[in-house]
Amino acid sequence: MKLLKIILLITIFFSNLLFSSSNDNKKIVPAVVPISWLKQNLNNPKLVLIDLRQEEEFQKEHIKNAVNIAGLKSLFDKNFVMPKLSFLKELFSNAGIDSESLVVAYDNGDFIWAARLYWILEILGHKNVGILKVSYGNILKKEFSVSSGVHKVARKEFIPRIDNEKIETKLSTLLSIGKKTIIDGRKESHYEGKESIAKRYGHIPTALNYACTQNFQVTDDGSIMKDFDELQKIYKNIPKKKDIILYCDGGAEAALNYIVLKELGYNAAVYDGSWIEWGNDNAVPIDNPSLEGE
Repeated sequence: MKLLKIILLITIFFSNLLFSSSNDNKKIVPAVVPISWLKQNLNNPKLVLIDLRQEEEFQKEHIKNAVNIAGLKSLFDKNFVMPKLSFLKELFSNAGIDSESLVVAYDNGDFIWAARLYWILEILGHKNVGILKVSYGNILKKEFSVSSGVHKVARKEFIPRIDNEKIETKLSTLLSIGKKTIIDGRKESHYEGKESIAKRYGHIPTALNYACTQNFQVTDDGSIMKDFDELQKIYKNIPKKKDIILYCDGGAEAALNYIVLKELGYNAAVYDGSWIEWGNDNAVPIDNPSLEGE
């Protein structure tokens, strides 16, 4: 009888563990969060609202109770790639994020900083994150209370669970040329080799150009992400059977394409080093359309 009771307790323990784990992985936050969803969840104690704008902009005004993580300053290291795990663990813990948090991010209207946060959190195993459909501006200020200064939150323990399938390296990208679909998320002038942030100009061979700016529209009151039925038309010619590698200048624009393509049913990952790494390495190949015919 005692042995039966022990077996029963062990069974209950592991059942609860599995149930808890499945709850952690259950996607509750939409990838692109409508204003209506945020309104309904604004008082949810699990909600963590992240403002990715620069600190000065945030302190001037922000949605009430939002926490500031300056995108460019916090989501890249000195080599313009993802910071060390120890740094990110502290960053997200101090922002009040743990495994149960429902994270919603917004930025200044480029969407790339909010997208970069989204992608990094997904790499670290946090599924419940979304970017707000509307960037900071008059639309949000009409819908939500606004505060100024610094909003302090209670620290929580962020525990990373690495998912390597969402990130690519220079080597894996090189080996994927001609095998996977490679998408360049930069503007056309960079793809065509007329501009570059690196010493070389052009793009990774076989790459297709889908500038991340196609994913949203800019208005005087704030940028707005396009609906997915409209985005489906933009990406309709990309085959879904092939895996996708996304890159841009430094891994932020590609993150926005990542969110959209994943929601449209594609299997995509981001090459974090992107053009700032590839374009500065003479050992890897490039195509430069601007030199054709010379």
